[in-house]
Amino acid sequence: MDWTHYRFRSRWRLAAAPAAVYHALEAVEDYPRWWRQVREVTRIDGTTGVVRIRSLLPYDMTFTAREVRRDPVAGVLESALSGDIDGWARWTVTVDGTGSLARYEQVVDVGKPLLRRFAVPGRPVFRANHRLMMRAGRRGLAGYLGTV
Repeated sequence: MDWTHYRFRSRWRLAAAPAAVYHALEAVEDYPRWWRQVREVTRIDGTTGVVRIRSLLPYDMTFTAREVRRDPVAGVLESALSGDIDGWARWTVTVDGTGSLARYEQVVDVGKPLLRRFAVPGRPVFRANHRLMMRAGRRGLAGYLGTV
């Protein structure tokens, strides 16, 4: 087992329409407005940006996200990630009753030396840290969309 390889999945049920959720998720540069763990997004061009995140643990992670798929009809946003983490992330937004379901999938390898050094003992803590970040993101997006 590669202790620096992670696969994350999250499901966000939101009371907003899928188009509104998709629109908010595709505006990556606005994430710091509603997702406090996303500290900074710096656009490089129309499809690429540098993202700096920090959750509960006292370390920042910085990576470049490059859009590889934007399909509003299918509700899919996918990016290739490189930097402190290397891999990919995908949002898929679908109808869920009168609201939306935003599914997040991420498959990454950690390249940040500090996290690689503590890969085995820190793995449960790193996974919990990610869960907390995703939980806060769902609450933040619901508030941003006015659906709390």
